[in-house]
Amino acid sequence: MSDYMVRATAANAQIRAFACTTRELVEEARAAHNTSPVVTAALGRLLSAGAMMGSMLKGEQDLLTLQIKGDGPVNGLIVTADAKGNVKGYANVPDVILPANAIGKLDVGGAVGNGFLSVIKDLGLKEPYVGQTELQTGEIAEDLTYYFAASEQVPSCVGLGVLMERNNTVRQAGGFIVQLMPFAEEEIIEKLEENLKRIASVTTMLDQGNTPEQILQIVLDGLEVEITDTLPCRFWCNCDKNRVEKALISIGSAELKDMIDEGKEIEVNCHFCNRSYVFSVEELQAMYERSR
Repeated sequence: MSDYMVRATAANAQIRAFACTTRELVEEARAAHNTSPVVTAALGRLLSAGAMMGSMLKGEQDLLTLQIKGDGPVNGLIVTADAKGNVKGYANVPDVILPANAIGKLDVGGAVGNGFLSVIKDLGLKEPYVGQTELQTGEIAEDLTYYFAASEQVPSCVGLGVLMERNNTVRQAGGFIVQLMPFAEEEIIEKLEENLKRIASVTTMLDQGNTPEQILQIVLDGLEVEITDTLPCRFWCNCDKNRVEKALISIGSAELKDMIDEGKEIEVNCHFCNRSYVFSVEELQAMYERSR
């Protein structure tokens, strides 16, 4: 099954909800960056959240960036998403190995550590919107739940998960976000809280064969779920040689001249997808002429 997300409302639009299955895109990120299992779990959770939160953007050109800066060994994560389900990201240190946590699971919180979560929305205005909150657990879902309540004043519940195979490929990945509207009635809130106490983990629900639609039916049981939209999601980077060339030209003619004087081709690596672009001395010379 290809990766996709659904958007929904429930309880006569007193609740809005999102759910996604992202195994393929998380596996693509794992393969691109050669991440260890605990880093795959951390990055995969943030990629799933990014895909869903990106779909909350209104404009076609709007961009969302989720940035985690922590003092753990992974040394931070960054994910960028658009409104169309395209998402990309990387970990600063992709090969962290840690023992399992106290409940025998991948220790994402230990890998991330203490620090801050920043949510940056580039809405085509002069300045991007930036919201920042302190990390609560480093497990990412709880940190985003806290962000929505503290920074956007939207009571929310975020569930995220990545399940690994024994050969360290991705078996399941996905998540959900459920948000209460300001006019949500007390009985609706109580029913949702009851449901959330009973549900299994995201990866358990996915591994049992549940689709994003079925996950929302479980989470929002008895609250009249209405699926409003289905959207494919994928790991996608918009880098290409032309974009990298423009970035090189933007660093200035003096730096380009230094590269040319070394007399060797250069290789430029994209952090987001780990693709490399090679430029010959002749190509650098042509860029230098254009930059003067």
